[in-house]
Amino acid sequence: MEDPNRPVTGYPASAHNSYPNGYAIGANPPPSGTGYPYVAPPPTTGYYSYQNNPYNQQNYNQDPYSARRATCLRRIFAFVIGLVIILGTITFIVWLVLRPQLPEFRVDSFSVSNFTVGNNSLVSFTSEVQITARNPNKKMKLGYDHIMAKVFYKSESLADTSIPPFYQDTKNETSIMANFAAAGSYVDKRVVDGINWDRSKNGNVGFNLRMISRVKFEAKAWRTRRRFLKVFCGDLVVGITSNARSGMLTGGPKQCRAGI
Repeated sequence: MEDPNRPVTGYPASAHNSYPNGYAIGANPPPSGTGYPYVAPPPTTGYYSYQNNPYNQQNYNQDPYSARRATCLRRIFAFVIGLVIILGTITFIVWLVLRPQLPEFRVDSFSVSNFTVGNNSLVSFTSEVQITARNPNKKMKLGYDHIMAKVFYKSESLADTSIPPFYQDTKNETSIMANFAAAGSYVDKRVVDGINWDRSKNGNVGFNLRMISRVKFEAKAWRTRRRFLKVFCGDLVVGITSNARSGMLTGGPKQCRAGI
């Protein structure tokens, strides 16, 4: 009978060196009293590793001058917005109190003298137009300057003139005179044909008057900036027959339209 303590021979050697309980070289055995293998703690994240991470790193070196400048710009912007709101509110309140209204105009008389229309498309005449300007405001005065006026036949300009500046108190009516003179003014042939047709048909020639002026509204210490006022007086019919060289406005005074 073979000795049971005799080592067994004839088997191939193991490919890996085996150690008790499966621990590799250099590994410490687990503490006594536990049935689980030793697990090393995860590596701790140090201060420098966090700071060197480009995704977690914050810019702690921001320029203080840039921050102060951004704050200053925000304050300036808020100040400007607030100032605009305040000025707009004040202007609206003043408008509610004063209720500014545009002036009113009418043509009282329109006379034409020495009216001639030549076959060479030259028109000559003199004209006087009396206009009444009315200030309907109860609390605001009006000042006019740089007043220009033109006489038209339909849309063709025949003559122009300037009117002296004037000033109007509240609820005031002012009569102004505009004198026109055309000495051989050249016009398109269709204008000549239209005037001759009107004169031969019923002896009435229709003119238009346009004015433009700078106007300023005033109420004690409150004043507006000067604005351009446009006035249009249309359908001013003057009776001038084919044999006559002068005529007057027919149909009575004509109201005009005014706008800014």
